[in-house]
Amino acid sequence: MKTVTIIDDDITIVNMLEEILQSNGYNVFSATSGTEALELLSRQNSDIVLLDLMLPGLDGEEILPRIKGIPVIIISAKTDVRGKINLLMDGAADYITKPFDVGELLARIAVQLRRQDTDPSLLVSSDLSLDTLSHEVKANGVPVKLTKTEYAILKLLMCNENQVVSKNDILEQISADTPDCTESSLKIHISNLRRKLRDIGGRDYIQAVWGIGFILTSE
Repeated sequence: MKTVTIIDDDITIVNMLEEILQSNGYNVFSATSGTEALELLSRQNSDIVLLDLMLPGLDGEEILPRIKGIPVIIISAKTDVRGKINLLMDGAADYITKPFDVGELLARIAVQLRRQDTDPSLLVSSDLSLDTLSHEVKANGVPVKLTKTEYAILKLLMCNENQVVSKNDILEQISADTPDCTESSLKIHISNLRRKLRDIGGRDYIQAVWGIGFILTSE
């Protein structure tokens, strides 16, 4: 049985989530402050954390970097796009805005937990898959032919799904395998990659975040 930890100071929401999650087969723990949450996570194993931002004492943004090795879904009434981007860059696995649809939240939890259970050599995002052993990439089950540089970029973005990866981080992390990718050519490589995926998958998998970098989204 998978364990979900809820960190939220709104008792009504906590009670509602506990009831829903338990009825869907999850083991549930909860904390109503940042300090209590860190103490709970230090003694209790959890498979995923649902984290509110507005907490007494240590707030969600302060404790997020302290949660290691566990996917964290932010649940917040804040709708600021820049704030969402910063949280995803700081390690959040996903972000859902209050008020939220319960079905959507359950689906997002299932996606994060499924990633923990899948073959570590296979990266999956929605209908996009990348096999790190065979280097085969598929969109909607159809193979996509990529260059070595395009493959390296896609692999990095898929490893950081729903998180913004800066241009500098892309160049730094793929430089050993793709010395041909430079700051001036990165835009061309990503443009070609986006086009190839869109031509087969029928949608834009990779979005540019102005002035920062790129993000691969699961939607």
